[in-house]
Amino acid sequence: MFKKRGTPRAAGGFLSQHHFLTASSMLTGTVIGAGILGIPYVVAKAGFWYGAILIFLLGLAYLFLHLSLGEIVIRTKKQYQLTGYAGKYLGPLGKKIMTLSLFITLHGALIAYLIGEGATLHFLFKIGSPLMYSLLFFLIASFIVSRGIKTTGRTELLLTIVLVIVVLFIGLFSLENINTAELTFFHPLFFFLPYGVILFAFHGTPAIPEMQEELGKNKKHLRKAILLGSSIPIVVYLLFSFVIVGIVGLENFEKLAPNERIATIALSIYSSTLLGYLANILAMLSMFTSYLTISLALREIYEYDYNLSRRTAFILTSLIPLLIVLFNVTSFITIIMITGAFIGGLEGSLIILMFWKAKKNGDRIPEYSLKFPYFLGLILLLLFVLGIIYQFWDFFF
Repeated sequence: MFKKRGTPRAAGGFLSQHHFLTASSMLTGTVIGAGILGIPYVVAKAGFWYGAILIFLLGLAYLFLHLSLGEIVIRTKKQYQLTGYAGKYLGPLGKKIMTLSLFITLHGALIAYLIGEGATLHFLFKIGSPLMYSLLFFLIASFIVSRGIKTTGRTELLLTIVLVIVVLFIGLFSLENINTAELTFFHPLFFFLPYGVILFAFHGTPAIPEMQEELGKNKKHLRKAILLGSSIPIVVYLLFSFVIVGIVGLENFEKLAPNERIATIALSIYSSTLLGYLANILAMLSMFTSYLTISLALREIYEYDYNLSRRTAFILTSLIPLLIVLFNVTSFITIIMITGAFIGGLEGSLIILMFWKAKKNGDRIPEYSLKFPYFLGLILLLLFVLGIIYQFWDFFF
């Protein structure tokens, strides 16, 4: 069998199960990032139950997208990241479009996480400045990413477990404070408002090629790892939105300044100090795990798809977000709006097209093959194109 670059040594028994859990947590940790902080406000604005349905449906859509990309990866002998797979199956133009999309979305996400982590850590410790904490976080995360796939995967597993525990604690401690009346509203005028934010929140595609690296020769477990890693965020988002919307409510959200309408800040203001700290710990962990996997994916794009040295790839991955944060070029909300215009729509459409081409032109027998009907892919294409149109309309008009 062709040995993919970066593939770890295979192991059986307990270690095989460990690789499966680590691979799943890499996807969960990538998905649950800054997007979770914006979901409760847009869900409260449109109506909780409608928002919950949208979370569930878009979560399933991304589960299918992640499985599709997983099949692309295991149908291909050579190790790539997303741009390389686009080049192989969609040609030079496809590679250029994917490169543009990923360059904007991945760097944008890293910038958002650096800014968000600085603000969150400053809130928790209340000394120094947000920039000081952004730089401290950058140094720690960069060290982990520089150590490579194994260190990053184990860190993701540990942090994802802690993240899920924190969400459960928030739910348990806040049950008596939830006002069910806040969950019954429906606002048709904001029907499309949650769409772009939720798409952003479920984005985890850069983790898929790394998952198959973590699994090594146990690629037969990739489908189960993707199913688990994609399902956990759906449950977490539903529980988190239920708690935050039930406690804060739309009226209180609207009293806050635009940059304060993120879940952890709202919970800190309108709930107990303990819940506020738990929520901000959740924000810190979710952005931390996402930053690790996205940094690694971006490094691999430079390294695998453009044949740069690991050191050069690492510098390019880290330098741009660091400079943007140092020179205070943008804000947390603005960078998410910009990246949200590309995540899901353009990248998701390309992955569906790559999936169809890989079915015919793949050069490796896959460990699993999806049997979904063709029209389902067409529906997803329409969904992702509408996401692009909505995001641009919302941003410019």
